[in-house]
Amino acid sequence: MLEFTLHHTRDRARRGTLTLRHGSVQTPQFMPVGTYGSVKGITPAGLREAGAEIILGNTFHLWLRPGLEVVKRFGGLHRFIGWERPILTDSGGFQVWSLGDLRKISEQGVRFASPVNGDKLLLTPEVSMQIQTVLDSDIVMQFDECTPYDIGRGESRRLTTEAEARASMELSLRWAERCRDEFQRLANPNALFGINQGGMYLNLREASLEGLLGLDFPGYAIGGLSVGEPKEEMLRVLDHVAPLLPAQRPRYLMGVGTPEDLVRGVEAGIDLFDCVMPTRNARNGHLFTRWGDLRIRNARYREDPRPLDEDCACPACRGFSRAYLHHLDRCGEMLFPMLATAHNLHYYLELMRGMRQALDEDRFEEFTRRFREQRARGID
Repeated sequence: MLEFTLHHTRDRARRGTLTLRHGSVQTPQFMPVGTYGSVKGITPAGLREAGAEIILGNTFHLWLRPGLEVVKRFGGLHRFIGWERPILTDSGGFQVWSLGDLRKISEQGVRFASPVNGDKLLLTPEVSMQIQTVLDSDIVMQFDECTPYDIGRGESRRLTTEAEARASMELSLRWAERCRDEFQRLANPNALFGINQGGMYLNLREASLEGLLGLDFPGYAIGGLSVGEPKEEMLRVLDHVAPLLPAQRPRYLMGVGTPEDLVRGVEAGIDLFDCVMPTRNARNGHLFTRWGDLRIRNARYREDPRPLDEDCACPACRGFSRAYLHHLDRCGEMLFPMLATAHNLHYYLELMRGMRQALDEDRFEEFTRRFREQRARGID
């Protein structure tokens, strides 16, 4: 089940509502990443308070732990993790990319040794669909190979050639068809998205999209970005591919990125985003604010009585000073990553809400101009 309604557009930017089996999602929207069914450092109640409408889980990791039999006993991932709102699950393709030399890719799928206990495993398009059906995720992602930006290490490192990127893209297309067929065989009531690949080669991106459109997915993602390429290369591919995606289907940019990336992605016409950056950076003392990024570990904050951001309504800014957060981080107290995570997610989700409101009120250009001015000013 998926319904997508576009309410407003401004140039390429879009404002819509995505209706799924477990609720509606207002777009453009950011999805916090909960790889193991848990967004690190924050409870489901905290996610709701921050404004999260949909979260992301990972097929590969949930398959390994806790395993399908456990999730099946709970009737799906929602009940198992205590999250009643929509969930998107990544298919495992990115983990195939990240396993590097520990995996072997063939037409059938990917063979690898489990990073948990060393078991020999085979992940195929069909298995990915079977896992995601048990998880009962609202949005299921096709199993793909994430085309690398470069290959090798050290002196042997080189850019992926067009021939290599083509072979990877064409394999992902064949896997996409197998995913669709298995998804339909399983009578999965949710929505399956296709993933555009092709590396940095625009002609391959177009060929990938042509093949995906022939499979008629209810939504489309742009994959294979933010995998080590320069920012200008990412934007070049994004600006070329996004306008080619079907206007009446939701568009998802996978694994991106900074606050600036989110704004730039919405300007390009993207509806959904995910990234580990707000939660991972929070645990390392890197906090996002309207006025730029704040590194709480800097000694300058040791006695600073101000909140992170005076206009932020998150738990960290409502009740605590920069000095206290600095102290918690220096002492390794568990409270710090919890408060920092709540703050960064609140900032990301509030940024998305602000863009939606600006699109509703036909002042999107003003919003983006002010966003860039404030972020460039820097933190006091």
